[in-house]
Amino acid sequence: MNSRSETTPVNYFNYFTEVEEHFQRTRGTGLFLMSPIDWALIEAWKNAGVPLDAVLRGIDAAFEKWRSRPAKARIQMVNSLAYCTQAVAEEAQSIATGTPARPSKTTAPPFSIEDVRSYLGRNGAALRASGFDDIAAAVESLDLDSLYTDLEQLEQRLTALEEKMIARVRSSASDDALFNARREMDQQLKPYRGKMTADQLAMLDRQFLDRKLLESARLPRLSLFYL
Repeated sequence: MNSRSETTPVNYFNYFTEVEEHFQRTRGTGLFLMSPIDWALIEAWKNAGVPLDAVLRGIDAAFEKWRSRPAKARIQMVNSLAYCTQAVAEEAQSIATGTPARPSKTTAPPFSIEDVRSYLGRNGAALRASGFDDIAAAVESLDLDSLYTDLEQLEQRLTALEEKMIARVRSSASDDALFNARREMDQQLKPYRGKMTADQLAMLDRQFLDRKLLESARLPRLSLFYL
């Protein structure tokens, strides 16, 4: 039986939080901490346009399959979202081919215009502190009073600026930084590689590397998903 209520409201801008909390609830351990690989995988799903409901359904399906195994085959707990990768892909395909998604209620944005203004202000200051004055200026010049009524357009603008920032960080990263990030990803992902396709691994590699490089450079994420 699915662990998520059929009527639980789902908010698109809460993509990361929804997935984190649902995985914790389904796993049955609220104190479980997501790993860098888990966060990179959620970001890869989001950027690939995987519906939030497909991710939640996939988590349910993966755990239902795991719990259906004999007790002796369940010695180890599911310790990463990577275990759910194939189930999420199957749910996304099911939704894409017309199987109805579970109904969800539409909710208002989980943040006010004041929240967004403060978020952009903090990001602008962090960008200037790291020498990205041009991107900081672009963030600070956004007409929030009009864009707040069209959050999709605001998100698109912020994503474009974030991609520009990431491209610059990637081009200036040292070979050692790139090597160490990929080695860390390989170590964390080793138990789950057999559950992922080459395309899924390539997508995850990029998201994980981007996150590590931005963290090392002390640069903020600009997307509203990180508000």
